[in-house]
Amino acid sequence: MPQTPPFTGGYNKNLYQTKEEGYSGLYYHDNNLASGSLEALIHHLVPTVDYYPDVIRKIAPKILQLLTEWTETFPYDFRDERMMRSLKELTHRLASGDEVYRKAVGQMSQGLIRRLTVLSQYEEALVKINATAAERLAALKAKPQASIQRDVLSICNDPFTVAQQLTHIELERLSYIGPEEFVQAFVQKDPLDNDKSCFSDHKKASNLEAYVEWFNRLSYLVATEICMPVKKKQRARVMEFFIDVARECFNIGNFNSLMAIISGMNMSPVSRLKKTWNKVKTAKFDILEHQMDPSSNFYNYRTALRGATQRSLTANSSREKIVIPFFSLLIKDIYFLNEGCANRLQSGHVNFEKFWELAKQVSEFMAWKKVECPFEKDRKILQYLLTAPVFTEDALYLASYESEGPENNMEKDRWKSLRSTLLSRV
Repeated sequence: MPQTPPFTGGYNKNLYQTKEEGYSGLYYHDNNLASGSLEALIHHLVPTVDYYPDVIRKIAPKILQLLTEWTETFPYDFRDERMMRSLKELTHRLASGDEVYRKAVGQMSQGLIRRLTVLSQYEEALVKINATAAERLAALKAKPQASIQRDVLSICNDPFTVAQQLTHIELERLSYIGPEEFVQAFVQKDPLDNDKSCFSDHKKASNLEAYVEWFNRLSYLVATEICMPVKKKQRARVMEFFIDVARECFNIGNFNSLMAIISGMNMSPVSRLKKTWNKVKTAKFDILEHQMDPSSNFYNYRTALRGATQRSLTANSSREKIVIPFFSLLIKDIYFLNEGCANRLQSGHVNFEKFWELAKQVSEFMAWKKVECPFEKDRKILQYLLTAPVFTEDALYLASYESEGPENNMEKDRWKSLRSTLLSRV
């Protein structure tokens, strides 16, 4: 951008206001622009039908570069029709006088439309997946005695293969989370900002929420698979299977699925199955729990994450590049960083140190989500993981009590309540 020559001695009688093309708010000193309101400066730079400032010709390449990076990095911003309309108006003006710019604008627009189309297709696929899962759960409720409900071991009994398919789901869902979604989720509007032309009132995407829902689904799926079998031996076998799956997830660098599995196995309906746990070799599970121990602000996990990140940076194969963080903790870290530091300093200046740190964390995440899954897809396993019916918390408790009876009065009362509720629905 052209630099305004600095002047000393403060404001004096030579500082005057002018109306540039009928727009007031710009202040000049010795014919050099000294200051102005944000609206006036924008008006001064933006071309119109009968006004094309010389400065635009000089900075047009920079503006196109900025717009290109914006549409590539934050494409979801342009799901807002007002944003898309503003983009079209600006690029039309930029491209009106130069063939080179017209070509660049065309390529940029095509790339943006392609990204938004892919996002829409992904959202439609998620709707279908969720609908299928709901249908399967409704069918199970309609015929609860039909234990022909398949379990995960009947689909695949190889822990490594299941861990690979979980990694497919994780990386796909991560890949659609835009950096702007972190901003939408946590950054409050700065009261010092002018909100006349703020377009932040429309949420552009909900991929972050969809990813959190996936974590919850996997946790409940694990608990369902364990509580569902009637025989203690089968329940113990399922427990050991998921422990092995979790260990393979850790080895891959898939910490999110690892934590979801541990969470599912630590749910009360599962943890109370003492007779079943007595049949399980828990040494491997104890090691995994230690790795994800929340004490000292998840010190063990953070150490493992740093190791996986370092491996990713020096990786020779795509498999070694995989880093899938425990997402809820990442969200928590970003939230507290945002809440704990002011957006502006006492001087009113932007707190760049805070935003550099936020950018560092989000940029690291953006690098992780770009990794392509190197494992071969197994459609049958993926379909099961995404759509198999999962029990609610009440249904899990009921199944747990049916497997191993209540041990105290509180559990007995809850069991009776759950049974009566279930019968009233039939």
